[in-house]
Amino acid sequence: MRIRSLGVIDDAVVELSPGFTAVTGETGAGKTMVVTSLGLLLGGRADPALVRIGAKSAVVEGRISVGSQAPAAVRAEEAGAELDDGALLISRTLSAEGRSRAHVGGRSVPVGLLAELADDLVAVHGQTDQQGLLRPARQRQALDRYAGDTVAVPLAKYTAAHRRLRAVATELDELTTRARERSQEADLLRFGLDEIAAAEPQPGEDTDLAAEAERLGHAEALASAATLAHAALAGNPEDPEGVDATTLVAGAHRALEAVRSHDRELAGLAERIGEIGILMADVAGELAGYADGLDADPLRLAAVEERRAALNHLTRKYGQDIAAVLAWAEESAARLSELDGDDDRIGELTAERDALRTELGELAQTLTDARTESAKHFADAVTAELAELAMPHARVTVEIRQTEVAEDADGIEVGGRTVAYGPAGADEVELLMAPHPGAPPRPIAKGASGGELSRVMLAVEVVFAGSDPVPTYLFDEVDAGVGGKAAVEVGRRLARLAKSAQVVVVTHLPQVAAFADRQLLVAKTNDGSVTRSGVTVLEGEERVRELSRMLAGQEDSETARAHAEELLETARTGN
Repeated sequence: MRIRSLGVIDDAVVELSPGFTAVTGETGAGKTMVVTSLGLLLGGRADPALVRIGAKSAVVEGRISVGSQAPAAVRAEEAGAELDDGALLISRTLSAEGRSRAHVGGRSVPVGLLAELADDLVAVHGQTDQQGLLRPARQRQALDRYAGDTVAVPLAKYTAAHRRLRAVATELDELTTRARERSQEADLLRFGLDEIAAAEPQPGEDTDLAAEAERLGHAEALASAATLAHAALAGNPEDPEGVDATTLVAGAHRALEAVRSHDRELAGLAERIGEIGILMADVAGELAGYADGLDADPLRLAAVEERRAALNHLTRKYGQDIAAVLAWAEESAARLSELDGDDDRIGELTAERDALRTELGELAQTLTDARTESAKHFADAVTAELAELAMPHARVTVEIRQTEVAEDADGIEVGGRTVAYGPAGADEVELLMAPHPGAPPRPIAKGASGGELSRVMLAVEVVFAGSDPVPTYLFDEVDAGVGGKAAVEVGRRLARLAKSAQVVVVTHLPQVAAFADRQLLVAKTNDGSVTRSGVTVLEGEERVRELSRMLAGQEDSETARAHAEELLETARTGN
């Protein structure tokens, strides 16, 4: 992690050990700025007062090793970030004017995304910044992991049944809440289908009737025109002297036929005139038949118009023409069949919902029993840890409870009671602590003082080690209010936790720092105008000198040096 222009830190690089890292230094040197920097990377509140005086902005950059399938990596990639050789690069910039920007994997992202990633990356425990296991939901999840398969197996079955119940309830709610609208829709469809069925329209009938109505409405004019045209072509029997087109064409054809043998071109014209004569005779015959067959019956015209009116009534309501009306009828019949099946579907879904609720109640009871058994073992283990952390009278218990609801409310029956339930069962899990005999158990956030709370969380994390998926733990002032043998036990337990996760501790106790795999010293110098802090890795003689200072306030005290070397040996051997 690189920190620039943040508080008293001018420019420093902090490289944390994969195991246990202790951050030490004199009061005011800037140890808290290391914690603050990590908080900014994890979406913490950006206070412009943190920007170093005279600087335009503060920048914190971090490189966090994550697996490609880790939840944080998956969520970051969903936001467009890219992993850098298995690591997630995160940066946070805070301007002196109060503006804040965040980048993840080379992509600008909302600051809120950092907070999302934080839940899967780091658990922070300090007097002013408690996260993780202080949330009841996280306590339940952690207890479930601690319990192992005794909870995991029934929880998987419960989760699947709960998911199905939500789907059934959603569909059932839609069917029942819209019952009136669906009933009205079904009535309208039935009415329309009855109207269409009563009219019995045929495909193309509207087009045929329109043509027939046009012909019947102009029957006299059509007959007169056909008669005149026939007379022009074939002659009028009442006028023997009249000249008609057929006679004239026939004369022309005879004239050409008489000389066609003398000229090939003229012979061709004679053939064409002959064809015209045949065509005119055919047309004249059809005109005669048309005129004779034309029906000017007003009763038929009235019947056609009446039928057209009935079809127009359908096209105004159900489609632009009879073809569209018939298509609407086909679709509506299918929809009506679906709507008519709703009552049967509601009955099926209701029965399935009730069966699922019964199944969930049984599985929830199994979960409660398994959690109760595991909670007892967990509480005893944490209480034993606290006794070694200078809290011999503290007693931790785990409360597992359900919230009763009215019988007609959305609940499941567990142990003869109707209780609220969720995706993980009906249990509410909360860690309680009684700090001394006679004191009532209270939630750990309220039952422990600020100095005790970090030790309680340390004890909880040690017991949960390996079951909580968060890869990094940050403890700020975990050693507040302890010393001597208890301080050694705090260091020993932090080292134990570091075997399964990365642990970062800000401490002023040498007994704790001695157990660290890497000790970082935050030191400041004053040149009269600005304060600069540097972060250095302590090894060998430098580490002994710092532990001596922490023990006696004197780096060169022989007694303190001997004690520091003894602490390091104790930490190394585990004795």
